[in-house]
Amino acid sequence: MPLAVIDLFASETLPMMLRIMLVAVLVNLSCALVGSLLVLRRMSLMGDALSHAVLPGLVLAFMFSGSLSIVPMFIGAVLAGVATTFLTQTLHHYGKLSTDAAMGVVFTSLFALGVVLLKLFGSRVHLDIACVYEGSLVSVLDTIRLGGVELPRQILVALPVLLVNIVAIVLLWKELKITTFDSSLATSMGISSPVVHYTLMTLVALTAVASFQVVGSILVIAMLIIPPAAAQLCVERMGRMVMLACAIGAGVGVVGTLVAMRFDLSPPGVMSVMAGGVYLLAAIFSPTGGVVSRVWFNYQTASRIVREDILAMLYRVEETSPTRSLTKREAIEAVGGGLAARNSLRKLVRQGEVLPTNGNVILTHQGRTQAMKLVRTHRLWETYLHEELGLPLDHVHEPAHRVEHYLDEKIQEQLASRLPKGAGDPHGREIPE
Repeated sequence: MPLAVIDLFASETLPMMLRIMLVAVLVNLSCALVGSLLVLRRMSLMGDALSHAVLPGLVLAFMFSGSLSIVPMFIGAVLAGVATTFLTQTLHHYGKLSTDAAMGVVFTSLFALGVVLLKLFGSRVHLDIACVYEGSLVSVLDTIRLGGVELPRQILVALPVLLVNIVAIVLLWKELKITTFDSSLATSMGISSPVVHYTLMTLVALTAVASFQVVGSILVIAMLIIPPAAAQLCVERMGRMVMLACAIGAGVGVVGTLVAMRFDLSPPGVMSVMAGGVYLLAAIFSPTGGVVSRVWFNYQTASRIVREDILAMLYRVEETSPTRSLTKREAIEAVGGGLAARNSLRKLVRQGEVLPTNGNVILTHQGRTQAMKLVRTHRLWETYLHEELGLPLDHVHEPAHRVEHYLDEKIQEQLASRLPKGAGDPHGREIPE
């Protein structure tokens, strides 16, 4: 084992590292829980607004209480967060501003007010400006003893807030889900969307306050938004998204602490960078919305269309001249040529739908069956466009050629039910059964 790793896990380092890690995980879990709902509601900027708005609340709390104890500071920050939500909604409804514009006006103004107050009263408040911007996880070195166990002092705030978030989200899960996706339906069911909204905003404000000293007013937005945004790219169910966001947040807290301790870096900064890296990986490799999966899906779809075009083309050749067959080169060039056409023809041969004979290619029984389905779909759609929509004959082939790859059997039967038995397409050709 490398000496650096041994030093990292030395007896005098391990307790401090575990305390930092514990608080980071608790804060990240709280942020992921409420942040998931913000992302789903497309209100990510509200998390940024609330995380900035706690600054003037902290300064004003000291000015009125004259104390830096946790209770007045916590109350002041929460009230500032609730005020931010109220002012945003007021500007949106009465100031005729869009939601994002209202949030931008409120949080920038309040944060600027906090910075001014901090500059004016910084010598009296004794707030560390660097801590305000970046947080200070090393402050968890201050411990308290509960039941004979030494715990970080900040756990008295982080753990209760996490429990409040869990209880509130579990109890209001149905209401949060309905108001998130369909507020009109929620209203018709007797659910008050404004009440649910302000409840959620209060939870976000509580979480931002609890995270303030740990990750700072600027970096808290990363923990609120990035893990849920990465989770949203990977799953398509709200419950799974929340669980995955919590897992990402906890993992970032653990690994970020280890990396920060190893290289003597800011733990919140490392966590934010790592969360961004997780999002980047999700954006590239996510099975549902990643770049790689979309590229692969587009490639698979394009290959399927080329294979189906080859089958339909060979069927039409057999239909027109039963004794004629095409060479491999003719079949490839008939669908545009290129590497995609050659690979598609090889796959058709491997699948047993096309049989190569003496340099030519012919349809097998399996391939002919698939080709008949495509030609049937094509000609049914041509008939529908000509007879129902009145398109001229020279305008029906191209749209039918595009649609034939996507119509399912149910739509085909609906189209066929409009035609008399044994009817042909507009060009007089038979529609395969």
